[in-house]
Amino acid sequence: MASHPQNNNPNKPAFVLGNGISRLVVDIAELQPHGTIFACNAVYREAEVDHLVAVDVKMVNEIIAAGYHNTNNVWTNPNKGVLETSNINFFDPHKGWSSGPTALWLAASMGHKDIYILGFDFEGVQGKFNNVYADTFNYKKSYEPPTFFGNWVSQTEKIVRDFQDVKFHRLVGKKFMTPPAFSSGLNNYKNISYNELSERFAINLKKA
Repeated sequence: MASHPQNNNPNKPAFVLGNGISRLVVDIAELQPHGTIFACNAVYREAEVDHLVAVDVKMVNEIIAAGYHNTNNVWTNPNKGVLETSNINFFDPHKGWSSGPTALWLAASMGHKDIYILGFDFEGVQGKFNNVYADTFNYKKSYEPPTFFGNWVSQTEKIVRDFQDVKFHRLVGKKFMTPPAFSSGLNNYKNISYNELSERFAINLKKA
């Protein structure tokens, strides 16, 4: 299907956007000239990206209801609950993973060798739900307990280990943790600061 935007050159970096609040210091528009954008779920509400991944059926149907899939690349798992199948890309086989790691896997599978990971905060904020879209339709309230992140960590670690020829750069804010499994033995993974990202691509940052 025709899609817009369509920045699918694997020789360029990929930016994979989770929806943890740490990514709010960067506007998506600042990243778009520099590589391919892979993002998740309600990102479609604020920006068109190159590849949008959603695995929750309610979220997929929201995207369909908005008509976003008719002009952009949307990816999901096969599910009888999906209201429309035309202009939707289905994973085959079914990944069975969360949206963020699935988007990361998609970027690596498409051949990108330099991948920047934003908004993969993993943990909550002061014991509360951590998501850019908290308190909006199809999302939990900001005062609710954080979502269990163990599966996000294990799925992300598996991708990093499986794609040894890919360099993964995870953008880390001062407040957020690095899982112990990532601290050693992953030679193709590195934490970098948002200031480093800004310097590498000459992009402006917003105040945290």
